[in-house]
Amino acid sequence: MNVFEMVTIPLIIFMIFVAPIWIIMHYRAQRKINQGLSQDEVAQLQELARQGERMRERIQTLEAILDAESPKWRERI
Repeated sequence: MNVFEMVTIPLIIFMIFVAPIWIIMHYRAQRKINQGLSQDEVAQLQELARQGERMRERIQTLEAILDAESPKWRERI
């Protein structure tokens, strides 16, 4: 058995089974990337941004209260 025969069989198996699946998965991923965000995803992202802003405001308020009541509270952390 020469080198050509040893390489031919795995190459044929690769071309029949692996390559088509690999190509299909590649182009499916490319299509998803090119589509961008859906309307639902944009709405969810905007809602998360609003919630994050509200949380930031609440944290700032709590820190201001703690600074007024216990100025050294940050040293304990």
